[in-house]
Amino acid sequence: MSNPKSKRSDAIVKGPAHAPARAMLRATGFETADFDAPIIGLVNTWTTVTPCNMHLDKLAEPVRLGIEQAGARAVDFNTIVISDGITMGAEGMRASLISREVIADSIELAVRGHSLDGVIVLVGCDKTIPAAAMALARMDIPGLILYGGSIMPGERNGEALSIQDVFEAVGAEAAGNMSEQELGEIERAACPGAGACGGQFTANTMAMAMSMLGLSPMGANDIPAIHPDKNAAATKCGQRIVELVRDDVCARQFVSRQSIENAALAASASGGSTNAILHLLAIAHEAGVAFDLEAFHEVAQRAPIIADLKPSGQFLANDLFLAGGTRLFASKLRAAGLLSDTPTVSGNSLFAELDQTSEAPGQQVVRDVANPIKASGGYRILYGDLAPDGAVLKVSGEADAVFEGPARVFESEEDCFAIVQQGGIKAGDVVIIRNEGPRGGPGMREMLAVTAALVGQGIIDDVAFITDGRFSGASKGFVIGHTAPEAAAGGPLALVKNGDLIRIDSKARRIDIDADLAARRANWQQPKRKPYGGVFDKYAHLVSSAAKGAVTTIHSTEKFQ
Repeated sequence: MSNPKSKRSDAIVKGPAHAPARAMLRATGFETADFDAPIIGLVNTWTTVTPCNMHLDKLAEPVRLGIEQAGARAVDFNTIVISDGITMGAEGMRASLISREVIADSIELAVRGHSLDGVIVLVGCDKTIPAAAMALARMDIPGLILYGGSIMPGERNGEALSIQDVFEAVGAEAAGNMSEQELGEIERAACPGAGACGGQFTANTMAMAMSMLGLSPMGANDIPAIHPDKNAAATKCGQRIVELVRDDVCARQFVSRQSIENAALAASASGGSTNAILHLLAIAHEAGVAFDLEAFHEVAQRAPIIADLKPSGQFLANDLFLAGGTRLFASKLRAAGLLSDTPTVSGNSLFAELDQTSEAPGQQVVRDVANPIKASGGYRILYGDLAPDGAVLKVSGEADAVFEGPARVFESEEDCFAIVQQGGIKAGDVVIIRNEGPRGGPGMREMLAVTAALVGQGIIDDVAFITDGRFSGASKGFVIGHTAPEAAAGGPLALVKNGDLIRIDSKARRIDIDADLAARRANWQQPKRKPYGGVFDKYAHLVSSAAKGAVTTIHSTEKFQ
């Protein structure tokens, strides 16, 4: 808005020609003075299908209040959410990653279609968070993201529970290590109310990333869903988006190479979800920032894991909040000289925000970089015979591990899970689940049901996984996902046979196979892909490689591979 007297929404509310638009807006409650005020889109991902988002209708109220107090007018839109936890291990999980693109597109359409002056997005479950950032980066208008907050821990026999414990209990019950009654008790206790899954799984990893990117006010995302301070933070966010609009401070002023590196480092050093890699690549793509898999690997090696958070650690998101939150965690990285000072939507720079850090006495959740939880960062990017374009290793155990074993090949997650439940996976196996990539799935499902079942059976540390699909933020073990090119695109994973000797060397960053893949390729024919219809087939046609963020938008100079 180069002319301070003009605003984006003038395109629909100014001048005689737009009297019909004003007439319709008056029917919704607009008064004459409202047409001179900024019109702010309040985009909500509220739904009653999942605890992650079921409270966001209520959280919108203090946000709306803040917008109105700042002299602007809020208009509400809703978009979809697909619950990862509910759809995990089922056909519906194919919709999860696809929903990221639909959410981003729907935000763009609502905002651009109505010429809104700015937008605040309320997010919860996994894909809603990166989708909001992708939309803001794509549109490059004033915008802000507020995370609804984490769920409180469940409790059983004095032990804190999360949804991770339920998935792992399924495996324990199948292996005979837990009774069906005990499984039921854990199921009923794990999720006590509103809020996103409690570990450093995808939602909390990406909520932290939003604060590091500068698209969420520092500290606001840390506040748990049902905490009494959440509404006050929401009101401030409402007020702040109006200030951003009046000053015409747009999203790409925050999403830069430096802020993406900060977010990537935070995801790695907190032991967060590998999904952060996919999502940050997509956000960088939308912002036109050069950032690729190798850049992510380089950043992840700068710092060890310093947060003792589930799935591999002890604590949950509420524990991090009480210890000092993202400010405390980031201040430890800053103290080691690992962060760049970047602008944030609060109006303060990142370092100015970190100057306000408060550390709870005796907290054990976050350590100094010199005294880490694990000496390595949380991710490594591997290449080799089976991953020419890269694959993502989540470092949940020994960073420099070598694993060698025979391939157990499965064409889908369901095929593998059935064998797992029968006790058919043995120590030493390299489990390969293919045709679950962005195009082949379609939708790049997560393999949490499989890994959690093996945790419950007690052999997760004795097997390795390779897939062109994804792993949940709650997955642990020697897991390698995002293998590219994917099998459905003719990637080498399509050529592996049962019994092939697979060697994974995480220090050398290699995944290799003892087989003549060139000879096999000469005789290989790409299988006909099963049609799923509708948006699933549309997505399969449009989606790029996981190595490029699995996006469905292209820049004018690009062609998808």
